[in-house]
Order: sequence, then structure tokens, then C-alpha cells
Amino acid sequence: MKEKNKGILCIICAAFCFALMNLFVKMSGDIPTLQKAFFRNIVAIFFSLSLLLKTHTNIAACKRNWKFILLRSIFGTLGIFFNFYAIDHLHISDASMLNKLSPFFAIIFSYFVLKEKAKPYQLACVLAALTGTVFILKPGTGTLTEASLFTFISFPAFIGLLSGMSAGLAYTLLRKATSNGVPGNMVVFIFSTFSCLCSLPYCIINFTPMTLQQTVFLLLAGLAATGGQLSITAAYTYAPASELSVYDYSQVIFAGLLGFLFIGEIPDTLSYVGYIIIIGASVVMFLMRNRHNT
Repeated sequence: MKEKNKGILCIICAAFCFALMNLFVKMSGDIPTLQKAFFRNIVAIFFSLSLLLKTHTNIAACKRNWKFILLRSIFGTLGIFFNFYAIDHLHISDASMLNKLSPFFAIIFSYFVLKEKAKPYQLACVLAALTGTVFILKPGTGTLTEASLFTFISFPAFIGLLSGMSAGLAYTLLRKATSNGVPGNMVVFIFSTFSCLCSLPYCIINFTPMTLQQTVFLLLAGLAATGGQLSITAAYTYAPASELSVYDYSQVIFAGLLGFLFIGEIPDTLSYVGYIIIIGASVVMFLMRNRHNT
């Protein structure tokens, strides 16, 4: 099997794992978002720590890039909190798609963090993706006061949009840190530990008792998330992101299928229109990037 095909297989596997994570988070029921995030990250800590101990990772590069690692952890944590809240209050396919806006936000943030200028076709794709987002946000469907932003969009949808924005900035900072020699496993460990520490005080003070079934679902969410992280890491060892990123959108398809099969979720027509526009913009950007690189 060619290296690129291995990368594609791994990225699709990661997409399925993250769709499973979203499903398990949803099925865990009425548990506070921060408590769900804690259990998701505690599993990742043990797995990433075991990999660090196994590979005897050098931490020298971490000391030189601690600002980028810290900021990646902060915005990555916000991305998880926002995403889990959106999953609890939206269809998991809608929440997944809003979170998958991260590559487009990464283009914007790369200009400020990495000093990378976006090409005209990238800017056009960003605008197209934001247009598709409007169909998912559904302006005019909010239910709060007229003086509020949420008269125009629902609060959960707005939080889902913030999850994609936070993830886009986190990935940009991750690129900065890893390009300076910081090992990926170390970033995952620090990020997961930081996220757990952020949610731990809330869990101690406001812990919500869980049934055995809810505990199992959250642990499964943690395992699925870890599987997704490991699969993504493997994918990018076989092929560059420019050749794989478009396949990551298979998560939305998996999320839609899992949501329909297990909890009976059916997105409305406007959401489907948004999916098509955003995925279409991603495909165009993928093809144009490869064309420019050949």
C-alpha cells in the first residue's frame, strides 16, 4: 500500500473515532460539560504519558516554546469545552461541522501567528465556508431577547462556531510548536493535563453523580478521542496535511450516520445545504493547493 493511501486510511479512521467520541458524549446524558471534558482528557493523559515513557521524549524543545504550548493548551481546552456544549445542544452532525471550520480559521490565524499570507483562492474558500456556516447557524431562529446577538443565531450554534474558531487557533499554535521541534506526544500530554486541571475544580465542587452506563459512555468517549489522536498522528507521518485534510470531513458523514442510527437525529435541509457548501469549499481548497504544489 502506498504511503499516501495509508495516510488516507488513518485520517478516515481518525474521523470515525472522533464521530464516535461525539456520539458517546451525547449518549452520556445530562452531565455538566466540564465533567464530560475531564473524563475525556483523563484517558488521553494515561495514553500519551505511556507513549512518552516508551519513547524517552526529549523535553528541551518544550522549554524554548512554552508560550506556544501553553496557548495551544488554552485554546484547545476552550475548543473541547465549546464542542462538548454544542454536542449536547445540537445534532452531532451540526456540532461536528461547526468544529470542522477549524482549517478555515487556521488560514486566518496563520497570517497573524505564522506570518503566512493566504492566497486568493484560500480567502475565497474561507468566505464560501463562512457562507455555508450561515445555513447551519440559521439566523433568525434564536429565542433570547431582541437586544441580544442570539436573536439572530441560537446560543448553542454560536458556541459550536467558537469551537471551530478555538480549534483553528490551537492547530495554528500546534504547528508553530512542532515546527520548532516540540514532539507531538508531549504537546498532547501537556494539553490533556492542562484541560483536566481546568475542569477539575468544577468537578470537585459541583460533581454530578453518574450511573454506570454514563461512566462507561464517558470512558468510551475518552478512548475514542485517544484513538482519533493516535490515528491523526499516524496519518501525518505517511503524508502531508495538504494531501489528507479533505478526508477529515468524513467525520461529518460518520456523525450523521451514527446520530441517525443510535439516537434518531435527522438534520434539516438548511444544515445539509451548509454541509455541501463547506465540504465543497474544502474540496476546492484541497485541489487548488495540490495544483499549486505540483
